[in-house]
Amino acid sequence: MNPVAKLLIVAGVVLIVVGLLWQVGGKFIALGRLPGDIVVEKENFRFYFPITTSILLSILLTLIFSLFRLFR
Repeated sequence: MNPVAKLLIVAGVVLIVVGLLWQVGGKFIALGRLPGDIVVEKENFRFYFPITTSILLSILLTLIFSLFRLFR
C-alpha cells in the first residue's frame, strides 16, 4: 500500500478518536475554557481566542511527537 494512503488512514482514525474523546471528555476537562483564554462578548458579537489552550496543546503534541521520534 502507498505510504501516503497509510498516513491518511492513520490520520483519519486519530482524528475520529480525538473527536470522540473530546465529546465525552469535554464535560470533565475544561479545554477551551482555561484561564488565559480570551473571550470578548458584546450585544451581537462574541470573539473567542483560546490562547492558553493552544499553548497547552502545542506543548502536549510536541512531547508526543518527540517520544515517537525517540522510539523510532
